[in-house]
Amino acid sequence: MSDLVLDKVSMKFDLPDGSFVQALQDVSLTLKRGELLSVLGPSGCGKTTLLNIVAGFLAATDGVITLNEHEVHEPDAERGMVFQQGALFEWMSVRDNVSFGPRMAGKKESEYGSNVDHLLDIVGLQDFKEKAVYELSGGMQQRVALARCLANDPDVILMDEPLGALDALTREKMQGLVLKLWKETGKTIILITHSVEEALLLGERLIVMAPRPGRIHKEYNLPFADMGVGADLREVKKVPEFGERREEILSMIWDMEEEIMGSAGESA
Repeated sequence: MSDLVLDKVSMKFDLPDGSFVQALQDVSLTLKRGELLSVLGPSGCGKTTLLNIVAGFLAATDGVITLNEHEVHEPDAERGMVFQQGALFEWMSVRDNVSFGPRMAGKKESEYGSNVDHLLDIVGLQDFKEKAVYELSGGMQQRVALARCLANDPDVILMDEPLGALDALTREKMQGLVLKLWKETGKTIILITHSVEEALLLGERLIVMAPRPGRIHKEYNLPFADMGVGADLREVKKVPEFGERREEILSMIWDMEEEIMGSAGESA
């Protein structure tokens, strides 16, 4: 499989009054197969817009995205999405949700059944496979969403604040699960988050985006994702470098937020 390449991707939204918003400007990035990238930035920096363009939900106004040596223009099974809310079929069973993609692709139970059961084992839901989704907690629903995404065997998994609605304890458990799945599957993952700690824990690579227009401000290569696989994430947070990076990035984003608020005040 080839790399995921973003080459000078820009996005402009036209407004009814004839003006426009430059949401993204010349974002260039290469992700190798199996890399885990977390994306941070202040509100309005274009994080979700960028993810939606990679997913094929939006068409960039400029620039090119390529995966597996072809351009990305629309949604495709090679790119899977995990949303903040599971976007599941609540009336269906857990197993039917996870197997939905393969069934829609016309595969037979004999082709996908064992893999679906394996994924349910990995995410700890084998005992709940016949339960309807509405009977599950929020954390369990997000496990279903992860398994459903993996059942389609995408090359790239796109995650838009997938753990943002969970309580602190469940979120930490899910962070550990994301790292486990990353290592076991070798998938390329892009994770959007507002949490600096989460971005540090889960990002083998981390980019901080600046707003107006959205662009890459700084990139980090970090050891914490590898350290966290199968480990106590609270212990990882105690590593001195983790604290140093957290404070550095928090200050960076805070300064951007202050600049945004100042600019808004001047234009009011």
